[in-house]
Amino acid sequence: MGKMNEGQKLPPVEQLRGRTLGRILIKMGVLSRNKVHECLKIQSQRKGVQIGQIFLELGLIDDFQLQMALAAQRGMEYMSLDGIDIPADVVEKVPAQMAKTYHIIPIEYNQKKNELIVALDSPDNFRATDDLSTLMGFKVTAKITDREALESALTKYYETEDENINELIDEIQGDSFLAEFEGRNQSIDLDELKELSESNPVKKLLNLVLLQAIRDKASDIHFEPFENEYKMRYRIDGVLYEMIPPPKYIAAALSSRIKVMANLDIAERRLPQDGRISLTVQNNPIDLRVSVLPTMFGESVVLRVLDRTQASFDLGALGLRPDDQDLVRKLIRKPNGIIIVTGPTGCGKTTTLYSALNELNDIETKIITTEDPVEYDVDGLIQVQMNPSIGLTFARCLRSILRQDPDILLVGEIRDLETAEIAAQASLTGHVVFTTLHTTDAPSSIARLLDLGVEPFLLTATIEGIVSQRLLRKICENCKTAFEPNEAQLMELQFTPDDVKGKKFYYGRGCSKCNGTGYRGRIGAFEIMIFNDEIRDLVMNSASTSVLRAAAQKNGMKLMRDNGLSAMFDGVTTIDEVVKETIMEEV
Repeated sequence: MGKMNEGQKLPPVEQLRGRTLGRILIKMGVLSRNKVHECLKIQSQRKGVQIGQIFLELGLIDDFQLQMALAAQRGMEYMSLDGIDIPADVVEKVPAQMAKTYHIIPIEYNQKKNELIVALDSPDNFRATDDLSTLMGFKVTAKITDREALESALTKYYETEDENINELIDEIQGDSFLAEFEGRNQSIDLDELKELSESNPVKKLLNLVLLQAIRDKASDIHFEPFENEYKMRYRIDGVLYEMIPPPKYIAAALSSRIKVMANLDIAERRLPQDGRISLTVQNNPIDLRVSVLPTMFGESVVLRVLDRTQASFDLGALGLRPDDQDLVRKLIRKPNGIIIVTGPTGCGKTTTLYSALNELNDIETKIITTEDPVEYDVDGLIQVQMNPSIGLTFARCLRSILRQDPDILLVGEIRDLETAEIAAQASLTGHVVFTTLHTTDAPSSIARLLDLGVEPFLLTATIEGIVSQRLLRKICENCKTAFEPNEAQLMELQFTPDDVKGKKFYYGRGCSKCNGTGYRGRIGAFEIMIFNDEIRDLVMNSASTSVLRAAAQKNGMKLMRDNGLSAMFDGVTTIDEVVKETIMEEV
């Protein structure tokens, strides 16, 4: 791929924007009209092949000329980086990690217009300019340059190690403007809040925290003000880890910056607010769900990271044992009835339900979901976002959905009697209804629904099965080590040394790949209760949860603890995880 040919001058970009690729290459003096017409004839015989690909295959243009023409088509100018010396204050506008992640280099900054001109090496990288606007708050103009020039500029201007959080916190502590806000939590006016949200050290710190969280596959990022400190924490594989805390006085600046990015009201600091930030990091679409909560010492902000590339909705990858997987597949293919997935917040209920829907999602099936909020958008599903503030509740939405001729419904959560009854009516009229509940195990879901006021006959007529689940952290494959458990560890599992003769136990020593935790990723532990005539009779006769559990076990239900033990003996998880996440059956 070469640089711009000597003496070859690109016509003004306004003349090229939106034109066909062939026309642009003619205007650039690269192709003749005859050649373009020949290639168009070839394209008409090769359905689905883009004209640029044909120009390349015939050797009429090179890759660089194609990139230039595509850029011109989108209204982007070409610029050569040869002999350009970028001022240090412009380079500082974009942190090193961000420049490398998005493959961009800042060229010029206009303070009056707050406009940043950046160079990209591909017109397909236009999302980088959107994210740069969101993350840094600049008006961004993109120009195109060639790949080698951009690579050498990145090496030249960002050759040092990526900034780390320690250095940025040192920079913040040395910033006299930010230091003025020490001890002034409630007495900051709107203009000052706006200025705080535009502070460069604060933007840089927030971007680094976000990029690091995404890279480390964190599910949540917490910014928490306390009386004498300000904490930043990540949740990775269900466990919170603390980062180096920044000075407390930047709390208002960080929460204001996040609010600006999520289009929330920075002047409102007394009420909770919710919003969303969309980014593309290394070509992966990532949504950040923002929750702002006023506390005694300032605003607590939590960002839920929804990385669609990490979410694999595959029933086979959830951690179900082969016989349990068959059971779930049979269950979700019933012609009608309610299937409940239960467990505490953050135990993977949404992933399990989406995996089931993904398997059922075909052209012959109409699937409608009601969610609060919609976490992942999935092609082929009609997804409805709840909005209780305007009266759009699960119950109200369900009534309308039944007129939309669905085959399968997902009700995000059964929270009240009205929702439960409409879900039951939907299943009685021939629909399959998936839903969730917050209970500790499968049999206790019955007690929960009866507490809401659902009639026992409705439960027995509609429920087909209940899946309860927890998430167990998986041992890091890179530092997995065998060990002999001591008596105290075996006692926690209620085992004797004789019970585990010939069994192997493993743990993770901790390494750079798992950030020293010994764990990487998570797997589900499940308990599947299928309804049969015996269980239906017991429900009708108001049997206790323990009687229901015993009957389900007699019919083949494996307890969650047993599923956890199987994963432990397979060397997938540890004793500690099984003890922490699963409950021993009371004898």
